[in-house]
Amino acid sequence: MTRVNLLLLAVLVACALSLVTSRHQARRLFVELERAQGVARGFETEYGQLQLEQSTWGMPARVEKIAREQLRMQLPTSARTEVVALPAAPEATR
Repeated sequence: MTRVNLLLLAVLVACALSLVTSRHQARRLFVELERAQGVARGFETEYGQLQLEQSTWGMPARVEKIAREQLRMQLPTSARTEVVALPAAPEATR
């Protein structure tokens, strides 16, 4: 009877250690997941800020202002404007 009790005690201790190990691993993985989700949220915020910055830098009014003031560019006069006609597209073969 003592051997059976010792065997059951050993199985119980093994199960308890297994349970503690699996719970510890689950908590560790959960913390890692939360950390990764926080980093992902940070990247999404930064991406939104970069999109806003890109749209601001590329605004036509800003580009025109820089072209006029810094690069001293001007719109061409009508005398300097030439219209070029595109050649007719060939018929599509079927």
